[in-house]
Amino acid sequence: VQLVESGGGLVPPGGSLRLSCVGSGFTFSQWAMSWYRQGPGNERELVATITIGGDAVYYADSVKGRFAISRDNAKNTLYLQMNSLNPEDTAVYLCNLGQYTNRWYSTPFWGQGTQVTVSS
Repeated sequence: VQLVESGGGLVPPGGSLRLSCVGSGFTFSQWAMSWYRQGPGNERELVATITIGGDAVYYADSVKGRFAISRDNAKNTLYLQMNSLNPEDTAVYLCNLGQYTNRWYSTPFWGQGTQVTVSS
């Protein structure tokens, strides 16, 4: 299993970024996917979850209405559109494969993450 995140960078408050996560070594279309983030000195936080069928079933309260998770199974790619970014969104963002049956079940497979820094 390999997960490769990209799309991070430095963005001013109020800006937008689109993160991508390309999966390989597994059948991407058969797994639910999630984005996590880990800010400086913080524990890893679940940000958003999407089902096999493409339904976004979870957003952390702190990102609701600003972030959107999506997937393209033909490209084995997971996305996170992030709008109205604020400094509290600064973190390393990572994707994870798992299962969703009324709740999210993660697996121990992680990419290297992509750094998002929101600063003026």
